[in-house]
Amino acid sequence: MDNYEYTELLKTLHVKMQNITNVIQPDVIKSRLDEIEEMENSQDFWNDAAYAAKIQKEKTQLERKLEKYTLTADTLDDATELYEMAKSENDDESIATLFDEAHELDELIQSMEIAVLLSGENDSNNAILSIHPGAGGTESQDWALMLLRMYKRWAERHGFSVETLDYQSGDEAGIKDASIIIKGENVYGYLKVENGIHRLVRISPFDSNAKRHTSFSSVMVSPEIDDDIDIVIEDKDIRIDTYRASGAGGQHVNKTESAIRITHIQTNIVVQCQNDRSQHKNKATAMKMLKSRLYEYELEKQKAEEAGIQKSEIGWGHQIRSYVMQPYQQVKDTRSNEAYSNVSGILDGDIDKMIEGVLIVQSQK
Repeated sequence: MDNYEYTELLKTLHVKMQNITNVIQPDVIKSRLDEIEEMENSQDFWNDAAYAAKIQKEKTQLERKLEKYTLTADTLDDATELYEMAKSENDDESIATLFDEAHELDELIQSMEIAVLLSGENDSNNAILSIHPGAGGTESQDWALMLLRMYKRWAERHGFSVETLDYQSGDEAGIKDASIIIKGENVYGYLKVENGIHRLVRISPFDSNAKRHTSFSSVMVSPEIDDDIDIVIEDKDIRIDTYRASGAGGQHVNKTESAIRITHIQTNIVVQCQNDRSQHKNKATAMKMLKSRLYEYELEKQKAEEAGIQKSEIGWGHQIRSYVMQPYQQVKDTRSNEAYSNVSGILDGDIDKMIEGVLIVQSQK
């Protein structure tokens, strides 16, 4: 990198930072934090525990956003000032250091751009993620398990917590169904782009002839919705079935029918939970899962109507990503049209760049 390239990079980053400032509106955040501080000083504020908790959550999110914005803006300003000083003093050593750190500065701004993209109504929420294998028996069930592990490893990399809500083992390998909830900051904002069909191409470990197989699994992601969001589900709208818990997540296999399956009749949305010994607790969790799925379903339906897309087009028929292990190594996302060669790393949870690529592309539409 030379002086001209670095100067142009700084110009580009300052334009990006100005766009970020226009969206973040740090002055508005500071004003809102001042309002919250005044509210906290009122004794009546703490009498309503639910409302106080909601405001405290908002405060934490605003403080984190402002802190990240301030760090990014200060880092860019410091780099610009140091560069101008180093040029005026012919300080080649400092300039060389700035050139070496240019990539990190670029990534810092991009990280802030992603934070701006995760400012949707539910992006800060936890995410409920369900994985279902497609046709293909053991092959697809094993692929579903690989995907489940990928998302769990992604959560571990970020320090997020994972709770299993439902887990049904496959007949020979893999899983028939699994649902987990991942808890952490902006989890839904990231994982919402994972909704859809995931395709795997590999030499099957279950085929004695070592033939190449193609497998499909669907991933469904919905936000864990707040209790104050009112979604009415009447008894006549659903069918509830009980069954015996089994496999990972089943606390007392084959003893009592504590596991719950709820089918929403109109939409045919099905949720299952077998995480607890108590049938009542499993039912409560399953109802919360159903509300989250219905909430996501309505949001997608509204988006489709606004875009003039037929409802059938937002179902499970869209392949969003292909993971090819044979005859070459590549993961390609159909939305960003970007390809990645680090297949093993991706399957081990290194999926941030893929997700961010999709978020950026979708924001430009």
